[in-house]
Amino acid sequence: MIRDYKPLPAVHLMPGRCNTPGDFNPPRVRLDSPALSVMTDLMRVPAATVMESASMADTNQAMIHRGVRMLFVTNAQRALVGLVTAHDVMGERPLTASQRYGLALDDLTARHIMTPVDAVEAVSMAEVSRAQVGHLVATLRASGRQHAIAVEHDSEGRQVVRGIFSSAQIARQLGVAVNTSEIALARNFAEIERAMAEA
Repeated sequence: MIRDYKPLPAVHLMPGRCNTPGDFNPPRVRLDSPALSVMTDLMRVPAATVMESASMADTNQAMIHRGVRMLFVTNAQRALVGLVTAHDVMGERPLTASQRYGLALDDLTARHIMTPVDAVEAVSMAEVSRAQVGHLVATLRASGRQHAIAVEHDSEGRQVVRGIFSSAQIARQLGVAVNTSEIALARNFAEIERAMAEA
């Protein structure tokens, strides 16, 4: 019953020393820091998703609204069917998809330009829990992608996406300025490695 609970003690907010979540700066890390320190934990932060039927314009707007460069694509049953990145929306993929499916660009949806779930590589949470940030940098560099996802299995043996790693987020936490363009990915990783060698 509610009367069995006592109210929590109140604290006062401190002017000039209180941030909103959007102003939060994640802690600085080093290459030998735990990999978990740079993971967006989807047990704490809602996953940024878009329906597979969403138009490219709506998909792009969803990324802008959430402040992310990757969305999980889901179907009507809320099952994960793929991933779509800002590069997928703004790069050459829409033109290729338009030709492949015989559709006008305005008729393309997230499903037409996404990377299907069976083509997405992930890392296991068991490995992540033992890894360091440097392992993630090497993983992202080897895959040639800006994002990696971490998965674990639930009690029924189904895969559950547990976390996301972003090269831009890792670089920010390492204190390295990077270009968020996917085209500049190799330069970003070179910049990270150079900065870490000088540290």
